[in-house]
Amino acid sequence: MSHWLYRIVPTRPEMVADATPDEQRVVGAHFDYLVQLKERGILILAGRTQETVGTFGLTIFEADDEAAARAVMDGDPAVAAGVFAASLHPYAVAVAREGLTGR
Repeated sequence: MSHWLYRIVPTRPEMVADATPDEQRVVGAHFDYLVQLKERGILILAGRTQETVGTFGLTIFEADDEAAARAVMDGDPAVAAGVFAASLHPYAVAVAREGLTGR
């Protein structure tokens, strides 16, 4: 298994401070998706910066190859709905607190 990271940014920057009901629903589905990835042993960690302007999120996870990693990213409901723009990057966890990556 390789490590991967996808970075997400809101496609509508105002969403962070003033999300529409549909954006709230999609972001809820995004969070549920991340929880499911964790429960399946795929997710290493996920979170976002806490600025309202310029915020971005990171999802670090494991996948066999780039195609599998892209499927994880593209399967994110907020990415699929266009609420977040995403970019995929190969990643290597070099140092982590014990237990963080399950190793």
